[in-house]
Amino acid sequence: MAYMANHFDMRINPTKLVPGAKSVITLLCNYNTTATQPTTTTYKISKYAYSSTDYHTVIRNKLQLLIQALEQQIGAINGRGFVDSAPVLERAWAAKSGLGWVGKNGNLINKQKGSYYFIATLITDVQLPPDTPYTQDYCGTCTQCIDACPTQAILPNKVINGSQCISYYTIELKDEVIPASQKGKLDNWAFGCDTCQTVCPWNRFAVQHNEPAFSPIPEILNYTNKDWEQLTQEAFSKIFKNAAIKRTKYKGLLRNLYFIKQS
Repeated sequence: MAYMANHFDMRINPTKLVPGAKSVITLLCNYNTTATQPTTTTYKISKYAYSSTDYHTVIRNKLQLLIQALEQQIGAINGRGFVDSAPVLERAWAAKSGLGWVGKNGNLINKQKGSYYFIATLITDVQLPPDTPYTQDYCGTCTQCIDACPTQAILPNKVINGSQCISYYTIELKDEVIPASQKGKLDNWAFGCDTCQTVCPWNRFAVQHNEPAFSPIPEILNYTNKDWEQLTQEAFSKIFKNAAIKRTKYKGLLRNLYFIKQS
């Protein structure tokens, strides 16, 4: 994904995003759910996209409340919140904040709670005492995520070929067609992919989230293959109006379904 190289100076220097920045506050927002799609459904949706409310909206609101709470305690501050929406090294900052380590699959892993988390970042001009960075790596010799990746997007030494990832093909790729070389490799993922997290041993500690806004969309849990294939533009716009899945758009979802079915 070539765009990741854009604005590299902002990624490594928070003051270019927030002038006068002195602290980076990192928070994790659990999205794990015990809800599952029916076993008869071939077309799989990533857990983070189950909810009817886009996580960006939910977390931005939480970050705004945090800023307000900080201002009540210490007065006016200059700060900006980010969640997967700007050139921010969120995983690196999370590790420096002591929240976990970056695993072989590129995800931040917390020893007590796994990796089913959104990472939120608040950059502010308030000087705060730093937490102890997370310096240990508990992946050890485990290679389950590498071995299980359907497209071999996870390479040695924690290198991820983002342009080979199923999430890239089903969400980020804007081309009308998915490369023929990937036929039979998407493992029925129609939006995103959870494979590397599903097999990660640390996710045995993952717990159910308690965020009402992340309640699953009934259709995602109940749709059969036929329901997905017969989904209309009107129904797509209504059901996924405020959901993360709308990112791929109706045309993109149909492309994914067709590609999987033809593989």
